[in-house]
Amino acid sequence: MNQAAKVTGPGEGVGAMRTGRVLQLFKALHRTRQQVFRNDARALEAARIKINEEFKNNKSETSPKKIEELMKIGSDVELLLRTSVIQGIHTGHNTLKLVPRKDLFIENVPYCDTPTQKQ
Repeated sequence: MNQAAKVTGPGEGVGAMRTGRVLQLFKALHRTRQQVFRNDARALEAARIKINEEFKNNKSETSPKKIEELMKIGSDVELLLRTSVIQGIHTGHNTLKLVPRKDLFIENVPYCDTPTQKQ
């Protein structure tokens, strides 16, 4: 078997690599959806439908540039969901209880109101 046949064989090459990255992003979005919207069946279902719909609407896209744009949008959405969304539970009239995930907590550095002097 020559080198050219090896590179362009089934499942190998640029198209397969891109397909693998798209599948990884699809799975990452669904994992993030499950973590972010845990215990909220309505939000879980809405996010599942939206993710699947967006991938289905763009599954026939062949332009590498457009695919990269869509991959960037998907990655940004996954990051935004993972780092910025906090669940809230209605506990009463006009009252929400926020339920942050552990991965949202960051080490907090105390604020110092007085400026430091350079010596």
